[in-house]
Amino acid sequence: PCKRIAPIVEELAQEYEGKVLIGKYDVDSGDDLTGEYSIRNIPTILFFKDGKLVERYVGSATKDKLKEKIEALLK
Repeated sequence: PCKRIAPIVEELAQEYEGKVLIGKYDVDSGDDLTGEYSIRNIPTILFFKDGKLVERYVGSATKDKLKEKIEALLK
């Protein structure tokens, strides 16, 4: 699922460049972020607004579904 969603994340990063910061994180890196955000399943997509976690999406997602969530947070 992570490999399927990676190109979608890349496309969205390009489409929303300058409006939204989109990044990827390797949960195997050993960093504390996995525990801090209680990431138990992958892929997990976290949505932040004004520096605060406001939404979490676990599992595969379509580009349209992710765009819908991004657009809602931009309002």
